[in-house]
Formats: sequence, structure tokens, C-alpha cells
Amino acid sequence: MPFSELSEITLLSLKVSGLATLLSLVIGLPFGTLLALSKFPGRGFLLTLVNTGMALPPVVVGLAVAMTLWRSGPLGSLHLIYTPTAIVIAQVIIAAPVVTGLTAAALQSLDPRLRLQLLGLGASKAQMVFQLWREARLPLLAALMAGFGAVISEVGASMMVGGNIRHQTRVLTTAIVLETNKGEFERAIALGVLLLIITFLINYALTWIQQRGKQ
Repeated sequence: MPFSELSEITLLSLKVSGLATLLSLVIGLPFGTLLALSKFPGRGFLLTLVNTGMALPPVVVGLAVAMTLWRSGPLGSLHLIYTPTAIVIAQVIIAAPVVTGLTAAALQSLDPRLRLQLLGLGASKAQMVFQLWREARLPLLAALMAGFGAVISEVGASMMVGGNIRHQTRVLTTAIVLETNKGEFERAIALGVLLLIITFLINYALTWIQQRGKQ
């Protein structure tokens, strides 16, 4: 595989999974906070949905997104099927429940008296939430790492909605499947090692930030 193509595949993998992780954080952090700190009818049902979503099979997500974005589907007019955007959508659906569920668990594990203390000191609700996020920053970073791990290693949904098209939607995981199907095991192993190295380096950086926060 030419170096230029390898770089293209690697950069697309990072771009797609990075954007999906960021969007999952934007969705999961506030929604998980709402579920952790609020009491309202149907909260238990929503928590159950989120916890179930944490175990969603990627191929099922891929099927649902593909049917939605297919030419005859509800959003077929947007022409998003077999594009990087379609992969991002599928990966957000996979990662958002993970970030949401772990955020809710992290905040629920805090001493409930902390909220009362912050409000008693005159903190606004927004200030209270930011302080709670700060107190739970270690498990929240773990939620971020879990969300990223769920999408960077995902292959089923990416294959179904992206199509593994060369120079367009081919990412590291789908390239590994392709090379394996061709019997090019050395290339597949090399791509797998590259994926592991990238995942390790990103998680190492996040872990360093996480552990630095303990000091």
C-alpha cells in the first residue's frame, strides 16, 4: 500500500472518530448530567435506554443508519450514504450512550451533600454543574476514553454506511477487513499494529491528563 494512501486512511480514521467522539461528548455530557442530577417522570426508563445503548451492536446501528440514509429512506434526499458523514453519524450513535451512561454514573457517585453545599454557598446551577464536573473529572475523562475506544475500533457500522470506498470512506478498520479478505495478512497485521499504536498514544495522552488531575 502506498504511503500516501496509508496516510489518507489514517487521517480519515482520526478525523471521523475524533469528530464522532467530540459530538458524543457534546451530547452525552449534558444529557448524562441531566439524568444524574434531576428527578422527573420517565428518568428510570431513559437511564435504562442509555444503559442498553451502551451495548448496542455496531452492525445493528449500521443497519438502522443505512436504512435511514438509503436513497429510498427518510433522509435519502441528503445523499449521505457512503460518505464520511454517514460514518460519523453511526459512530455518534454508538459512542453517545457510552459517554452519557458513564457521565451519569460518575456524577451520581459524588456525595449528594456537595450539591447542597455549593448551592448554600451561593453558586448558581450552572456554577454548581461545572464544579461537579471538576470534581468528577477523572471518571469523566474515562468516559471520553471509552467513547473514543468504542468508535476508533468499530468496523461493522463503518463498513455498512461508508462502503469502504477507496479514497473516500476507507478507514483503518475497514482496510484491515479488506486486506484480510484478500489474503494479504501481512498488510492486515501492519494496519492492525498501526491502529493499536494510534489508539495507545491517544489514550496515553488522555490518561496522562487524567492522572495529572489527581495531583
